[in-house]
Amino acid sequence: MKLLHLDSSILADNSVTRELSAVVANTLRQRHANVETIYRDLAANPIAHLSGEIVGARFAPQTDWTPLQRSEAALTDQLIEEFVAADVLVIGAPMYNFSIPTQLKSWIDRVAAAGRTFKYTENGAVGLVPNKKVIVVSARGGVHSGEQGSLMDFQEDYLVKVLGFLGVSDVEIIRAEAIGMGQDKRDTSIHLAKEAIAKLAL
Repeated sequence: MKLLHLDSSILADNSVTRELSAVVANTLRQRHANVETIYRDLAANPIAHLSGEIVGARFAPQTDWTPLQRSEAALTDQLIEEFVAADVLVIGAPMYNFSIPTQLKSWIDRVAAAGRTFKYTENGAVGLVPNKKVIVVSARGGVHSGEQGSLMDFQEDYLVKVLGFLGVSDVEIIRAEAIGMGQDKRDTSIHLAKEAIAKLAL
């Protein structure tokens, strides 16, 4: 089994998603023998945001590529290969300003690649990366799972939608909410999230 584990929180040891995503990954390794893990810390080792120069490589022959275009194209290939090869993907994705960290968005912008992870047909877009399980570990300072709070949720919904666009339909969310609303609520939310992890079908 191949596991791709991504963390994107900038909070290091203070991160709830890092704590919980590690629990998910360790649980998977405990339940299965020979789990091959690739771990990417997208905050400690950020992927460059797409730029005109990076994207410009798509419209130029390789012989004309700049050194930056060559290195970034190689990185994009590696990221796509890791994503496609993974049987299970664990994503630590805190909510920042109602959305995902920019570091995680940079990863998505690399792996969402026309002709490789999705394609356009006369009937619309088709995802090319099925048969993959994704566990999104979500943390929010407030509460956004209710009707009112969900109106400001461009985090979990976005991840489910973009993964679905790529063909991934098996997405589960482990959520810790209200972590900024006092220590008691933080502790309770983390405890409940760990209980949910123990019940995951991994």
